[in-house]
Amino acid sequence: MAEFSFARPSGFRPLPEGAKPVVSLRGVTKRFGKVVANDGIELDIYPGRIKALLGENGAGKSTMMSMLAGRYKPDEGAIEVDGVPVTFGSSKDAIRAGIGMVYQHFMLVESMTVAENVLLGQEGGFFVKPREMERRVGELAGTYGMEIDPAARVCDLSMGEKQVVEILKLLYRESRILIFDEPTAVLTPDETNRLFKALWRMTEQGKAIIFISHKLEEVIALADEIAILRRGRIEGELDPSCIESKADLASRMVGKEVLLEVDREPAEIGDPVLEVRNLTGLGLTDVNFEVRKGEVVAMVGVAGNGQKALVEAVTGLVKPPLDTVFIMGQPWRKFFAESTWNRSMCYIPEDRLGLATLRNLNLVDNLLLTTRKGFTRKGVLLDKKRAERNTRRLVEEYDIRPGRIHALAWQLSGGNLQKAVLARELYRQPRFIVAEQPTQGLDVSATEEVWRRLLAAREMAGVLLVTGDLNEALQLADRIAVIYRGRILGMLPTADDDTPGRIGPLMAGVVE
Repeated sequence: MAEFSFARPSGFRPLPEGAKPVVSLRGVTKRFGKVVANDGIELDIYPGRIKALLGENGAGKSTMMSMLAGRYKPDEGAIEVDGVPVTFGSSKDAIRAGIGMVYQHFMLVESMTVAENVLLGQEGGFFVKPREMERRVGELAGTYGMEIDPAARVCDLSMGEKQVVEILKLLYRESRILIFDEPTAVLTPDETNRLFKALWRMTEQGKAIIFISHKLEEVIALADEIAILRRGRIEGELDPSCIESKADLASRMVGKEVLLEVDREPAEIGDPVLEVRNLTGLGLTDVNFEVRKGEVVAMVGVAGNGQKALVEAVTGLVKPPLDTVFIMGQPWRKFFAESTWNRSMCYIPEDRLGLATLRNLNLVDNLLLTTRKGFTRKGVLLDKKRAERNTRRLVEEYDIRPGRIHALAWQLSGGNLQKAVLARELYRQPRFIVAEQPTQGLDVSATEEVWRRLLAAREMAGVLLVTGDLNEALQLADRIAVIYRGRILGMLPTADDDTPGRIGPLMAGVVE
């Protein structure tokens, strides 16, 4: 399958002789009860360098970055800035020390302008006249080669532009160390290229970058150094120039060979399991498509272009206009009035901790959220012991860590929680699957396993795959629908050689 590549401007750069780290972790350990999330971490971050951080789900990446960003305190060891041990009581302390983090979920005031968001909370920020604000922010953006209108309102920006605002907030605070957590998850290929150019420009200005991603082609293209975290410990650091391929990097990360691809054998195509006819409303305009048993239809687009509204209309979270959505041959209202817990439709939401699970329930009770009727006797008595046995089997089959069926949802890493949701929903033997960002936050080994399971499910189901990962869409889908501002601008067969090159422009609203 085609890959999306990123051009590095000036090859790989060796670490200058005598360079001193701007931030160091010295024997840092963090525990949550009996679980050791980070175990004696030793790591140096250098100015003018991009260090990629790789690791399986539950390896401890988020915990380590949360300590650097001031959200957690180490139980043992020390964090040093410019060689001096520091103690962060909050994220404000980390920001004062020059450390800032760009999170996956942006924290912006939609009704304010770009300039107002950048200066929000800054000392004397709102005593500055609007034109002066815009001038300052425009100059700052220009310094790092980022294109943005300082006077634009955030609500009118694309996801890539909103990310630029978050970055400018940190640069305005003169952050020297910037942490990026899965920053390309909401970007088009062109926006990703622009982000990478901005990151390289930051390193030229002496900034230190920590880049967390599960997209290995991005890591190889972008990073000066790669640190691998496995089960809470740094297993080693790699020079990207010594990596032979994505598969080579993946095997070093997980400790076993990973192919990073799946064989999508043709499946027998059956009757439609979803038909969307002339759907207008809910922010959508004249949406028409179908999903048949035995096929995967991928819906791709930059976040915020109507995918969420479409998913909510299909899955029963909101009512679509009458006679626009038909599931397994039935009108939407009739289907949901008569649907059963199994052999029907299942939904794997993007919001795994808010919508898919209850954070303070254990894995057994979270399994029962959508399967309870399958564990009752005579329709009344709940067979909790059988639910526990099945949960234990699913935990083992899907390698859900830390492997305890009574672990609470919030105690699992995002990737392991996603595997738990997938295990629960496929247990229901669905005939129609809506999978929304099913591998977001999963490591390469787990991603490969999810891909295999979704393809295997075609024997009994049709799959609507909503994803921001274009390689995932190309690997799994028979057809790719590109959505932009509530309209489907194209339905592209993945068998066509020109499909990969057509997706990016359509995602940006460019119609041939």
